[in-house]
Amino acid sequence: MQANRITLTYVLLMTLVVVASNVLVQYPLPGTLFGVSLGDILTFGAFSYPVAFLVTDLTNRQFGPKIARRVVIAGFAVAVLFSFAVATPRIAIASGSAFLLGQLLDISVFNRLRRQSWWRAPLVGSLIGSALDTIIFFSVAFSPVFSVFGPNDAFAIENAPVLGLFAAEAQRWVSWAITDFGVKMLMGLVMLLPYGALMSTLKPMPGVEKAAA
Repeated sequence: MQANRITLTYVLLMTLVVVASNVLVQYPLPGTLFGVSLGDILTFGAFSYPVAFLVTDLTNRQFGPKIARRVVIAGFAVAVLFSFAVATPRIAIASGSAFLLGQLLDISVFNRLRRQSWWRAPLVGSLIGSALDTIIFFSVAFSPVFSVFGPNDAFAIENAPVLGLFAAEAQRWVSWAITDFGVKMLMGLVMLLPYGALMSTLKPMPGVEKAAA
């Protein structure tokens, strides 16, 4: 019963993170930094979404990859339903696809590295998963190639200096994707703090590491 309650908690946390990120990714940061318009390079969603990898990694550590996949799939199903209510269908499709594939890749990488140094599995897993997530999400959500899923965002596909710094120009969503992944890498390092702090509390269940080997 306790394991079921903890698993349900992970599912609820995952749902909250993904739904919030689906909303926040539609809002570019306001203001400027060193003369660069933040709205041209970054959205608020970059700061909330990496928490999903923390939830996945804690589930994987405590219950193993099988339960972690169940949490991801359950969170995916519930989050997609909510996403269609709070975001555009195209954003919901992009988010769901990127979330599912990125998280499943994270689980696989984490599982391969779980016997190594405590930080390696969550860090490497989240970075590789984040890379796939970023590529899938921003391409499907904003690239005109995927307009079959919904109308293009006029602001996202306008040309602007890459990262707001270079002479070369590209559609804004390209800079969003680059900076989004940069923030995810930074957040991947930050998420090691709560992961490390919870290691002594959320210990692997008996037989988990042996079964996951």
